[in-house]
Amino acid sequence: MKIKPLGDRVLIQPSKEQEKTKGGILIPDTAKEKPQEGKVVAVGTGKKNEDGKIIELSLKVGDKVLYGKYSGTEITVDDETYLITREEDVLAVYA
Repeated sequence: MKIKPLGDRVLIQPSKEQEKTKGGILIPDTAKEKPQEGKVVAVGTGKKNEDGKIIELSLKVGDKVLYGKYSGTEITVDDETYLITREEDVLAVYA
């Protein structure tokens, strides 16, 4: 893949939607929720401050993150769905 986010943006590959509940009940397509977690695939160069210096992003490729439900822009590349969002829209990093 040749997508490089610009500035303070990150490219996230969302987790797959759950097909079943923990109890084993199948979830129909109409009831599935949009995932709010994923893996960082690419990061931008950083944000410029008032002095023109670049502040590097705290996120790195491979981080597992939680993000806002309606944040970012979804794109599709090679039949894969990705989300491009600003680093500030990422809510947390988890292990």
